[in-house]
Amino acid sequence: MSRALILSCVALAAATLSACAPYEPEPVSPYQWQQRQERIQRQEAERLRRCETMDQQSERYARECPRTGASQ
Repeated sequence: MSRALILSCVALAAATLSACAPYEPEPVSPYQWQQRQERIQRQEAERLRRCETMDQQSERYARECPRTGASQ
């Protein structure tokens, strides 16, 4: 019985850790750095577009769209 409990805890821990952001190695070439920067810029532009269309009174807006210059 305790073995099944331990196994279920291990499985839960593994599932929890797999939900974390994936490991991304540091770029090693100028091309890789450029690609990384462009990806970050695209993601930020998409986030800003989403914030423009979101209800400003929602919890999601407060969580995902902090004011510029506000401390996080």
